[in-house]
Amino acid sequence: MNADELRGHMDALLLSVLEREPLHGYAIIEALRERSGGELTVPTGTVYPALRRLEGAGLLAGEWVTAGGRRRRTYRLTDAGRRALAGERSAWRSFTRTIGSVLDPLR
Repeated sequence: MNADELRGHMDALLLSVLEREPLHGYAIIEALRERSGGELTVPTGTVYPALRRLEGAGLLAGEWVTAGGRRRRTYRLTDAGRRALAGERSAWRSFTRTIGSVLDPLR
C-alpha cells in the first residue's frame, strides 16, 4: 500500500501510532510498517509534512531530544490530539460499516 492509497487517512494513522508513546519520525514510519504487518510503506516526504501540520493544528506537541548523540524531533499527542483520534476512529467505524454494507450485502 502506498501513500496515495492512504490519502485522507494519514492523520488518523499518525495519531494512532503516537497514542501509546512519543516517537521520532523514523520510529513512526517503522511503527506504521510493523503495525500493518509490512503493508504500509510511507515515505518520509509524506510523514514529516503531516507531522508538522498536525503540530501546527495543536494535535501534536514536538520537542527536540538527543539520543545516541543524534538530535531528533519527538512527537506526542496533545489532549486535542486524543480527542481528534477518538473522532477519527468513530468516523472510520461508520465509514467501514457503510461501505461494507454495500460491498458485502450478505453480511
